[in-house]
Amino acid sequence: MKIAIIGGGAAGIFSAIQAGYQNPNAQIFVLEKSPKILSKVKISGGGRCNVTHTPLKITDFAKNYPRGEKFLKKILYEFNAQDTINWFEDKGVALKTEDDGRIFPVSDDSQTIIDTLLAEIHKLKIDIFTSTNVENLEITEEGFLLKILKQKDIFAHKVIIANGGNPKLESFKWLADLGHTIIPPVPSLFTFNIPQHILGELQGLSVSNTKVWLEGTKYEQKGALLITHWGMSAPAILKLSAYSARYLAEINYNTNVHINWLASYTEQKLRDFLEDLKKEHPHKKNKQNPFVEFPKRLWEYFIWKCDIDEEKTYSQLTKANINRLIEFLTNDTHTIKGKTTFKEEFVTAGGVELSEVNHLTMESKIIKNLFFAGEVLDIDGITGGFNFQSAWTTGYIAGKNVGK
Repeated sequence: MKIAIIGGGAAGIFSAIQAGYQNPNAQIFVLEKSPKILSKVKISGGGRCNVTHTPLKITDFAKNYPRGEKFLKKILYEFNAQDTINWFEDKGVALKTEDDGRIFPVSDDSQTIIDTLLAEIHKLKIDIFTSTNVENLEITEEGFLLKILKQKDIFAHKVIIANGGNPKLESFKWLADLGHTIIPPVPSLFTFNIPQHILGELQGLSVSNTKVWLEGTKYEQKGALLITHWGMSAPAILKLSAYSARYLAEINYNTNVHINWLASYTEQKLRDFLEDLKKEHPHKKNKQNPFVEFPKRLWEYFIWKCDIDEEKTYSQLTKANINRLIEFLTNDTHTIKGKTTFKEEFVTAGGVELSEVNHLTMESKIIKNLFFAGEVLDIDGITGGFNFQSAWTTGYIAGKNVGK
């Protein structure tokens, strides 16, 4: 039996390995259109490879997928984060969990993950062909004829499509021509551009516990926020961008973002704190930062923005001063005009409609012996290892079943 995997990313390579385990006698080959395989694995996590996220209850884990949550709830029982950890550790890869739940190889080198995957590929005698661009599939009585750009056609009895996401709808046309519904792709997991914003002078500063939301919507997230020279980044912004990806695309990434810089404080708690500050530290100057979790330079920025004399003392804060401080600390507003890709880890929302895929096998409900894995499906997760986990999970199920 000949099995073709289209796409040499995490999902494609992992599905090829699983197919090899399932059917050692099958002739399995991976076709990758670019010159290199596993390129996204190589650059992910700043070159460290965020393999997965710490195991959670399945329903809680699935909540980290803006698209595909219900689908993931069904398939994570088959292969989840703990299974991923076990798989790599069984191959001799030492893993570590960071404070935010992200899991990396102890080596802090993505090449460790790549070498482990390729060792299995070599052991199973799976062929990999790079610079091989599959343009179309032709269905035959015996299987599929893969139409390769400027190369000879290749025949396969079964096919796994794992060629990743793409920001252009036309890149999915060949799948639509096969009868599959394609959810139009839009960018997900990006940072916000805030042109000429005054906070730009504070680039590099981060606040660990913020709440951010988009004006006039229900989209909101909590977490760390990083000020950059172009705008804002870090988990709070990235999660917000993911969950509001389609909305932001519709309005051409032009709206207001609101920030509560001290999400652990209610407005009343913050008011009480500032009033107590006046009484307990009457001689301290206003420029002295009272918040441990708040960068000093950012506090000085708010003092300046609220037109408060930094050389005066806390006891001299007026009711108007406190009201203005509270407004800016809990509802600071900035105008978004555009987006920037998060590092080089481009993620798209959209792809093959999940209702047309059998979650038990990852086989197409429309075309027999055609399977899907990875980001080509309408699945995308937030940052933190969730996108790789969906690649391992869908790759595992597709590979296991294509090999039967």
